[in-house]
Amino acid sequence: MKKIEVFERAIEEKATNLEEYGINSTMFWAYYNSKTVGNDLIDLDDVIWEEDIEEIVGTLRENDISEFTISCTFSNLIDRLAAFEKHGFKMTGLTEVKVKYTDWLTGEYKVVPAIRMVG
Repeated sequence: MKKIEVFERAIEEKATNLEEYGINSTMFWAYYNSKTVGNDLIDLDDVIWEEDIEEIVGTLRENDISEFTISCTFSNLIDRLAAFEKHGFKMTGLTEVKVKYTDWLTGEYKVVPAIRMVG
């Protein structure tokens, strides 16, 4: 997964206020959790607030990241997908990603379906 230097610095410095680093918390936790479980792409696995989309896209573009996934299944997902498309990221199909909790049968990170976004 491509590193985002300001996120890495916040992790290293054990940041308690992400806003002081100019970091969107939704994007940060998606990055952190994706890195922790070993995904190749950043996966948005939690609720995506509409007001965060422009900032998320900005962070992706600033860091030359042109692909990510969404595995969150919240009820306003279609609205968020449409908002991402307005900002140049389109759905390109389905894939599978690991999420931050373990499958109690296998003891491994659970693998779930996700939407691949490319922009």
